[in-house]
Amino acid sequence: MPRRYVARRSPIHGNGVFATATIRKGEEIIEYKGTLMTDAEADEMYGDGGETGHTFLFTLNDEYIIDANRKGNTARWINHSCEPNCRAVVEESASGDPRKDKVLIEAIRSIKPGEELTYDYGIVLEVPHTARLKKLWKCLCGSPRCTGTLLKPKR
Repeated sequence: MPRRYVARRSPIHGNGVFATATIRKGEEIIEYKGTLMTDAEADEMYGDGGETGHTFLFTLNDEYIIDANRKGNTARWINHSCEPNCRAVVEESASGDPRKDKVLIEAIRSIKPGEELTYDYGIVLEVPHTARLKKLWKCLCGSPRCTGTLLKPKR
Protein backbone atom coordinates (compact mmCIF):
# COMPACT_ATOMS: atom_id res chain seq x y z
CA MET A 1 0.00 0.00 0.00
CA PRO A 2 1.47 3.42 -0.93
CA ARG A 3 2.06 5.96 1.83
CA ARG A 4 -0.89 8.24 2.38
CA TYR A 5 1.14 11.15 3.69
CA VAL A 6 4.14 13.35 2.92
CA ALA A 7 6.32 15.65 5.05
CA ARG A 8 6.81 19.26 3.91
CA ARG A 9 6.89 22.83 5.25
CA SER A 10 3.90 23.63 7.44
CA PRO A 11 1.91 26.84 7.97
CA ILE A 12 1.59 25.77 11.64
CA HIS A 13 5.27 25.32 12.48
CA GLY A 14 8.41 24.17 10.66
CA ASN A 15 7.77 20.85 8.98
CA GLY A 16 4.43 19.08 8.96
CA VAL A 17 2.84 15.91 7.63
CA PHE A 18 0.08 16.12 5.04
CA ALA A 19 -2.39 13.58 3.70
CA THR A 20 -1.85 12.61 0.04
CA ALA A 21 -4.99 10.44 -0.03
CA THR A 22 -8.18 10.22 1.98
CA ILE A 23 -7.60 8.75 5.42
CA ARG A 24 -10.67 7.31 7.10
CA LYS A 25 -11.66 7.83 10.73
CA GLY A 26 -10.06 5.13 12.91
CA GLU A 27 -7.29 4.31 10.43
CA GLU A 28 -3.80 3.76 11.79
CA ILE A 29 -1.54 6.15 9.87
CA ILE A 30 2.00 5.78 11.20
CA GLU A 31 3.98 4.51 14.17
CA TYR A 32 5.99 7.12 16.11
CA LYS A 33 9.54 5.74 16.04
CA GLY A 34 12.87 6.62 17.59
CA THR A 35 15.41 5.51 20.17
CA LEU A 36 14.09 4.15 23.47
CA MET A 37 15.39 5.86 26.62
CA THR A 38 14.48 6.26 30.28
CA ASP A 39 13.28 9.51 31.91
CA ALA A 40 16.68 9.80 33.63
CA GLU A 41 18.51 9.45 30.31
CA ALA A 42 16.22 12.07 28.72
CA ASP A 43 16.78 14.46 31.64
CA GLU A 44 20.54 13.99 31.36
CA MET A 45 20.53 14.53 27.60
CA TYR A 46 17.92 17.29 27.28
CA GLY A 47 17.29 18.69 30.77
CA ASP A 48 14.09 18.25 32.74
CA GLY A 49 12.45 21.67 32.78
CA GLY A 50 10.94 21.89 29.29
CA GLU A 51 13.20 24.85 28.56
CA THR A 52 13.46 24.40 24.79
CA GLY A 53 9.83 24.67 23.75
CA HIS A 54 10.58 22.03 21.14
CA THR A 55 10.83 18.29 21.51
CA PHE A 56 10.70 15.01 19.66
CA LEU A 57 10.37 13.09 22.93
CA PHE A 58 7.22 11.00 23.39
CA THR A 59 6.33 9.32 26.68
CA LEU A 60 5.74 5.65 25.87
CA ASN A 61 4.95 4.30 29.36
CA ASP A 62 6.07 4.61 32.98
CA GLU A 63 9.55 3.33 32.10
CA TYR A 64 10.44 4.59 28.63
CA ILE A 65 10.41 7.58 26.30
CA ILE A 66 10.79 7.51 22.52
CA ASP A 67 13.43 9.97 21.29
CA ALA A 68 12.64 10.73 17.64
CA ASN A 69 15.71 12.99 17.47
CA ARG A 70 17.58 9.70 17.13
CA LYS A 71 16.35 7.18 14.54
CA GLY A 72 13.00 8.97 14.28
CA ASN A 73 10.65 8.74 11.32
CA THR A 74 8.17 11.05 9.56
CA ALA A 75 5.77 10.92 12.56
CA ARG A 76 8.05 13.33 14.44
CA TRP A 77 6.96 16.10 12.04
CA ILE A 78 3.25 15.83 12.91
CA ASN A 79 2.35 19.16 14.51
CA HIS A 80 0.18 19.90 17.54
CA SER A 81 -3.31 21.31 17.19
CA CYS A 82 -5.94 22.27 19.75
CA GLU A 83 -8.48 20.86 17.21
CA PRO A 84 -6.63 17.77 15.98
CA ASN A 85 -7.63 15.27 13.30
CA CYS A 86 -5.48 12.48 14.80
CA ARG A 87 -4.59 11.04 18.17
CA ALA A 88 -1.64 9.15 19.56
CA VAL A 89 -2.45 5.74 21.00
CA VAL A 90 -0.03 3.66 23.07
CA GLU A 91 -0.34 0.00 22.13
CA GLU A 92 0.95 -2.22 24.90
CA SER A 93 3.01 -5.23 23.91
CA ALA A 94 1.18 -8.57 24.10
CA SER A 95 4.26 -9.97 25.85
CA GLY A 96 4.02 -7.34 28.61
CA ASP A 97 7.53 -6.07 27.79
CA PRO A 98 7.35 -2.24 28.11
CA ARG A 99 10.30 -1.95 25.69
CA LYS A 100 8.04 -3.34 22.95
CA ASP A 101 5.10 -0.95 23.48
CA LYS A 102 4.35 1.27 20.46
CA VAL A 103 2.88 4.71 19.80
CA LEU A 104 0.49 4.71 16.85
CA ILE A 105 -1.02 7.78 15.22
CA GLU A 106 -4.59 7.23 14.09
CA ALA A 107 -7.25 9.41 12.49
CA ILE A 108 -10.07 10.60 14.76
CA ARG A 109 -12.06 11.86 11.79
CA SER A 110 -11.89 11.57 8.02
CA ILE A 111 -8.91 13.49 6.61
CA LYS A 112 -8.90 14.85 3.05
CA PRO A 113 -5.90 14.92 0.71
CA GLY A 114 -3.85 18.07 1.35
CA GLU A 115 -4.91 18.39 5.01
CA GLU A 116 -2.16 18.59 7.61
CA LEU A 117 -2.14 15.74 10.14
CA THR A 118 -2.21 17.01 13.74
CA TYR A 119 -2.71 15.69 17.25
CA ASP A 120 -2.87 17.22 20.72
CA TYR A 121 0.60 16.82 22.26
CA GLY A 122 -0.81 16.99 25.78
CA ILE A 123 2.47 18.21 27.25
CA VAL A 124 2.54 18.13 31.05
CA LEU A 125 5.55 19.69 32.77
CA GLU A 126 6.09 19.08 36.46
CA VAL A 127 7.61 22.55 36.89
CA PRO A 128 5.54 25.73 37.41
CA HIS A 129 3.99 27.03 34.18
CA THR A 130 5.57 30.47 34.20
CA ALA A 131 4.82 33.15 31.60
CA ARG A 132 8.25 32.39 30.12
CA LEU A 133 7.47 28.67 29.75
CA LYS A 134 4.03 29.39 28.31
CA LYS A 135 5.71 31.63 25.73
CA LEU A 136 8.27 28.90 24.92
CA TRP A 137 5.43 26.38 24.50
CA LYS A 138 3.16 28.78 22.57
CA CYS A 139 0.61 27.10 20.31
CA LEU A 140 0.55 28.20 16.67
CA CYS A 141 -2.25 25.91 15.43
CA GLY A 142 -4.56 28.75 14.40
CA SER A 143 -7.72 26.95 15.50
CA PRO A 144 -10.62 29.10 16.72
CA ARG A 145 -10.48 26.89 19.84
CA CYS A 146 -6.73 27.39 20.36
CA THR A 147 -5.72 27.48 24.03
CA GLY A 148 -2.57 29.47 23.22
CA THR A 149 -0.22 26.86 24.69
CA LEU A 150 0.83 23.25 24.18
CA LEU A 151 0.99 22.83 27.97
CA LYS A 152 -1.72 20.97 29.86
CA PRO A 153 -2.52 21.35 33.56
CA LYS A 154 -0.49 19.10 35.87
CA ARG A 155 -2.29 15.86 36.72
